[in-house]
Amino acid sequence: MMKKYKITVDGKAYEVEVEDIGQGFAVPLAAAAPAPAVTPVAAVATATAPVATPSETPKTPVVSADSVSGEKLPAPMPGTILSVSVSAGQAVKKGEVMLVLEAMKMENEIVAHKDGTVSAVFVQKGSTVNAGDPLIAFV
Repeated sequence: MMKKYKITVDGKAYEVEVEDIGQGFAVPLAAAAPAPAVTPVAAVATATAPVATPSETPKTPVVSADSVSGEKLPAPMPGTILSVSVSAGQAVKKGEVMLVLEAMKMENEIVAHKDGTVSAVFVQKGSTVNAGDPLIAFV
């Protein structure tokens, strides 16, 4: 048996038909519990966004790639820097791991492609990079 109901939503009236299947019990629409309040997504995002504490603030400034001369090693893919194991002025050998880049849940070791001296490090642990962004400069 079909029952017809008139429902008003946001001031607009709708007529609906509901089939009575004979199981359970029906709750009159007037007695139904009100819908729970919905928190706007923007409010949730700003309320739960992590905030850096002073102890998490980087201690060394990141050097601008434009201000440094020398050959720059670019990021091979977008990702997050997990660790940096070299510093400016440090001599490195070909194949030595200089930093670890996480991309798509994989840890990728970025190694020195030649012997040389690191003239600048443009990233730090936690930095997010795009493909082609300079990571380290060599002289």
